[in-house]
Amino acid sequence: MTSLTLLDHARVNASGERRLWLATAALAGGTGIWATHFIAMLAFSPGIASAYDLGLTGLSLLIGIGMTAAGFWIALRPGLPGAAWLGGAQIGLGVGAMHFTGMAAFEVAGRIAWDAGLVLAALAAGAGFGSLALAMTLRDGSVRVKLAGAGLMVAGICGLHFTAMNAAVIVPDPSVALSGTAVPAEILAVAVALASITILVLAFAGLWLHLRDERRSALEGDRMRGLANAAVEGLVVCDGDRIVTVNDSFADLVGLAAEALTGVALSDLLAEPAATDAAEVPEAQLRRHDGSLVPVEVIRRVIDFAGRPHAALAVRDLRARKRAEARIAYLAHHDALTGAPNRTSFNARLAQEIALAQAAGRPLAVLCADLDRFKEVNDLFGHAAGDSLLRAVCAAITAVLNPGQMLARLGGDEFAVLAPSL
Repeated sequence: MTSLTLLDHARVNASGERRLWLATAALAGGTGIWATHFIAMLAFSPGIASAYDLGLTGLSLLIGIGMTAAGFWIALRPGLPGAAWLGGAQIGLGVGAMHFTGMAAFEVAGRIAWDAGLVLAALAAGAGFGSLALAMTLRDGSVRVKLAGAGLMVAGICGLHFTAMNAAVIVPDPSVALSGTAVPAEILAVAVALASITILVLAFAGLWLHLRDERRSALEGDRMRGLANAAVEGLVVCDGDRIVTVNDSFADLVGLAAEALTGVALSDLLAEPAATDAAEVPEAQLRRHDGSLVPVEVIRRVIDFAGRPHAALAVRDLRARKRAEARIAYLAHHDALTGAPNRTSFNARLAQEIALAQAAGRPLAVLCADLDRFKEVNDLFGHAAGDSLLRAVCAAITAVLNPGQMLARLGGDEFAVLAPSL
């Protein structure tokens, strides 16, 4: 359970930390497998003198740790088809290699004969259960799944061990003497217990310290998010291109919950990369959750977050400003009351059409009109009636214009029409 928890922790961490947690998981897993094997071996009593070769016993421990590390490394290979299944099979075969090395360390006053069929069945059990264990553990990382994966791993280890033990037949032989360097089972039992408990405690301690640091970083992130939520602008903190935390304003701008944006690539949201120069205030296009683009202004700064430099971005929604700018540009060239082009637009268009008429040798007509007695309309019926009359006049004239012709309101009740080629 410890090793599979560490393996899942390695899976979700960055590449630099992943190697450390992968090594810790392999150390805990290999030691656990080795301890399981030798505790079961110490429970085996053939009824004749027996002991264990210390060198081969130590080698079996190294094999268990090394083969477990290789299996975990294969299981986390991105892009490798069936990586978890292959890694689990590798661990199962590693359990077999460790078991038979441990059996080679088992000295007994007799000879050991092997049943090849049961040996193959033991290796198949270890590889099969190991594949199932890692494939299940790396599926979603929940506690229930890890427990199931740990159970399958134990089943694979025990299934291989007891099947392989059934494959061994000990034939007593008084002429075979135990070597003087062999260690009695009682002493080895104490060594196995101390080694396995020490390594598992160290692994648990390392994981606990790391999780404590993560909780501290999460609390710091919550405090920062609380302060950031007081800002009207969207705020984003990134580690490289990955979003670490956002405030509610940015989440509302994107159209997702703040928690859903953690870990998302910033480049997936900003259609144009923000400039890194702090003196620049570039505009970019923010892609919302529904696929629409929002014009934004981005200011980037470097801050210290959780003891490491991170990029902090202030994202300002420019839609209201863009609408105001478009409205100002429109009013600069159009009459606010009627919507017709104003005197400025008329003068610019007139100069352009005169130049075109002279260059092409074509005629150009300019028609001017005003409304007689318009002042009396305002005096008798009010300015609202006068405004309505001006809008009606514009609509009536515009309705009879041909393409390319333009009506402009020069001011008051004065209008002009440009008619090229007339």
